[in-house]
Amino acid sequence: MNSENPDNEIAPADEISLKELLLKIGEWYRYLLSKWLVILSFAIIGGLLGLLYAYVKKPVYTASTTFVLEDSGSGGGGLGQYAGLASMVGIDLGGGGGGIFQGDNILELYKSRVMIEKTLLSDIEYNGKKQLLVDRYIDFNKLRDKWKDKPELKDIQFKAEEIKNFGLSKPKFTRLQDSILGKIITDVSDNYLEVTKPDKKLSIIKADVKAIDEVFAKEFNDQIVKNVNDFYLQTKNKKSAENVAIMQRKTDSVRAVMNGAIYSAAAVADATPNLNPTRQVQRTAPVQRSQFSAETNKEILGELVKNLEMSKIALHKETPLIQIVDQPVFPLEVKKQEKIKSIILGGVLVGLLSCFVLIIRRLLKMILV
Repeated sequence: MNSENPDNEIAPADEISLKELLLKIGEWYRYLLSKWLVILSFAIIGGLLGLLYAYVKKPVYTASTTFVLEDSGSGGGGLGQYAGLASMVGIDLGGGGGGIFQGDNILELYKSRVMIEKTLLSDIEYNGKKQLLVDRYIDFNKLRDKWKDKPELKDIQFKAEEIKNFGLSKPKFTRLQDSILGKIITDVSDNYLEVTKPDKKLSIIKADVKAIDEVFAKEFNDQIVKNVNDFYLQTKNKKSAENVAIMQRKTDSVRAVMNGAIYSAAAVADATPNLNPTRQVQRTAPVQRSQFSAETNKEILGELVKNLEMSKIALHKETPLIQIVDQPVFPLEVKKQEKIKSIILGGVLVGLLSCFVLIIRRLLKMILV
């Protein structure tokens, strides 16, 4: 009986040596070299296609706005010592509102649906003609031509009266209008709008809008920067502003009561010019009551005025600074497709594709023979 050594392995029949592999590669290389005329012809065709693409592709305009965001934070600083005084009249001088908008969250506001929608539904005026940005988007993308065979789409409009109170409430659109607007918003967010921080260590933010329509790029950039920054400031200071408004109303109310008490004391004295000495109660009691009310309200008013001023200082401190550094101006930066680059890229891609087709064609012949 023959015993076999388990350590002796027989090489599989389909294994090839390094030498054979190099010979195969050389064989395929010589085959492709023999077809150089075919590959060159396809490469020339690819170069011509690349040149045609460079001529057909429309230039892309870029509108850029750079601004500095300095957020002083929501801390109240040294206002803690006044919290007790403010609490006597029901006022909270705690940290300001808008804590959710700390850090880089403002970048996400630019990509939010509500900000892009509000911007698209904004009016612009160009060459004396008013137009909604969403309508201009539809025009330069020739969407109405694509919708001409769809009766429900070809006459779709976003009327001014439907959006005139956009700041107060969301416009009431039909389901079809909301659907179209949603697709446009997604396209703008993905392909038109880019918001970045060029340097993570700095508070500089850059908003770019790229479009084949120069007017749309600039106007959309201007409008979305304005909308987002306004929303950011309003939301950031909302709580502190409400506190200031409440404090102001209470201060005005106490001042009115104090002034009324002063005038009341004077009115009592005027009403009893020749008072009988035995009837002093008719003057003394009302006058003293009015004076007491005036003195009491004077003390309260003093504390309220002090707290009101501190609240205004807190509001000012918590207001972030948004300073525009650069804004887009006509003519915008334009990027055109480079002809030489397109010719080379088209030639290389089509040439490689022809090599792949030739290899597949030869392999099929070898299998079928």
